[in-house]
Amino acid sequence: MHAIRLHAFGPAENLTYEQVEDPVPGPGQVRIAVRAAGVHLLDTALREGMQGPAPAPTELPTVPGREVAGVVDALGDGTDDRWLGKRVVAHLGFAPGGYAELAVTDAGRLHEIPGTLDFATAVAMIGTGRTAMGIVQFAEPGPGTVAVVPAAAGGIGTLLVQYAKNAGATVVGLAGGPRKVAHVEAAGADLAVDYRVPDWPDKVRAHLGGRHATVVFDGVGGDIAREAVALLGAGGRHIVFGWSGEGLHDGAPHLVDGVSEQVLGPVMLEKAGGPNPMRTLELRALTEAAEGRLTPAVQRFPLAEAAAAHRALESRGTIGKVVLEP
Repeated sequence: MHAIRLHAFGPAENLTYEQVEDPVPGPGQVRIAVRAAGVHLLDTALREGMQGPAPAPTELPTVPGREVAGVVDALGDGTDDRWLGKRVVAHLGFAPGGYAELAVTDAGRLHEIPGTLDFATAVAMIGTGRTAMGIVQFAEPGPGTVAVVPAAAGGIGTLLVQYAKNAGATVVGLAGGPRKVAHVEAAGADLAVDYRVPDWPDKVRAHLGGRHATVVFDGVGGDIAREAVALLGAGGRHIVFGWSGEGLHDGAPHLVDGVSEQVLGPVMLEKAGGPNPMRTLELRALTEAAEGRLTPAVQRFPLAEAAAAHRALESRGTIGKVVLEP
């Protein structure tokens, strides 16, 4: 099979398209003929050598990627044979291997893809959609909500705009540049604003006509977050799920005592509850897409162009979820 391999930490050019041996599923596992593989901003940091949440450091060479959708083409010993030939999507957890024509994972991680969804949509919802469903748990929007979404043209941002609008909220989406602003408008935001224009907060205040924001869904941080938080009224909430504007390696000095709430990782899963909270969020995300309430934006790259996909993501040149297609 062909796969993307990383032999040394560093720039995107270190991702190489190579011929490697086909993986073989072990007991309780399946092999997936990959049709779409998700690319995450965290992937770019791991490529540079940042050690993420995995219990052990990344060993090189490695095949990056932790989100795949495709068709089950082989089974390991003891795996239910009903999976063979199924269209499935899975988050691989801490095990990499997604940027490839074939990927192996435990059968317990699989979700059958609803017939109405294509592979790229499914892979967007299993990771990005799961996170969006985890975020809204902390400030479920409704008719009285005025939600501000920085990075509203991104994969998570697009889904948050749609979700909040579906719930009856007033939605203000922030994005960088005219192309992204147009995407945010198409996603349903009541107001889409270019945060590169210095007076963007004044445009938001004028649109709200004396009302204040009630929640900021923030994955950006930095100056954009500080200005967005200033739009909140009394009792407003700043839901923080990242700070890409300050780099994944940096802290979050934009947090405000009594206003800001970080919701990543265990906090999100604890809120979801149940015996398998991650799977609960995945199923909720897939259901929202299958029933037509959420439509993720997807930007596709050929598998062989994974380096270009990483460069585009790092330079903020993408709209929505980045997906590799073998």
